[in-house]
Amino acid sequence: MSKKITYLRRHPFSALVKMLVWLAAAVTAVVLVFIVGFILIKGVPNLTPDLFAFKYTSDNASLMPALINSLIITALSLVIAVPIGIFAAIFLVEYARKGSKLVQLVRITAETLSGIPSIVFGLFGLLFFTTALGWGFSLLSGSLTLVLMILPLIMRTTEEALLAVPDSYREASFGVGAGKLRTIFCVILPSAIPGILSGIVLGTGRIVGETAALLYTAGSVAKVPSSLLGSGRTLAVHMYVLSSEGLYMDQAYATAVVLVVLVLLLNGLSSLFAGMLTKKQG
Repeated sequence: MSKKITYLRRHPFSALVKMLVWLAAAVTAVVLVFIVGFILIKGVPNLTPDLFAFKYTSDNASLMPALINSLIITALSLVIAVPIGIFAAIFLVEYARKGSKLVQLVRITAETLSGIPSIVFGLFGLLFFTTALGWGFSLLSGSLTLVLMILPLIMRTTEEALLAVPDSYREASFGVGAGKLRTIFCVILPSAIPGILSGIVLGTGRIVGETAALLYTAGSVAKVPSSLLGSGRTLAVHMYVLSSEGLYMDQAYATAVVLVVLVLLLNGLSSLFAGMLTKKQG
């Protein structure tokens, strides 16, 4: 104990910073527990079988069509954004010349796009995908708008994951006669998978929770469309519409519970997958 007191007397600033760090962590944990607890208390009692009916009516306010639309939009957005983001990051890290003006421009552009409000993406999607291309309010318009939103995030996180791979891995691969492409796909990418998955998880969370951009592109029709060119609402939009109407607040809280569970499930599966790959490499 005396050593600890002596350390605090000699380094008061370090002790203050440590206290602030612990305080920030405690406040974050308390706020998170409060929000999740509030949603569960308000929403769990309102989870009824009617909420999971396949067809939405004004009587049941079913969330099932919105849940299916959320899964479709999430899957379609990730199928398009993930390969583009990963390959773009591979080019920036492995092929582009170090210090290239093009690389700097791409990085600045990606960081700028990451900070743009989602409603701006929604307005762009409305003007380009919905109006100019003539796709109207549709799942395809919403998905491509979300691709533009999450692409910078996936690209930057993948780039950082690739940069974190030691150069000795590359040198060892080249030393045994492997080519550039083989080194990237057999050595570098497997080592960077945990970091890449972190970006995908963050992108998935943004897709599932997005509202503003989808209101302008995918619409708010409470049904599962027959094609990707049909309009449909997601869980987040469904919750927003119910709460804004003020007539289905209980169902809105129940939808929030399902939304939280969906995000936790997706994050848990991604973490499990990343852990399995890490153990396999070890």
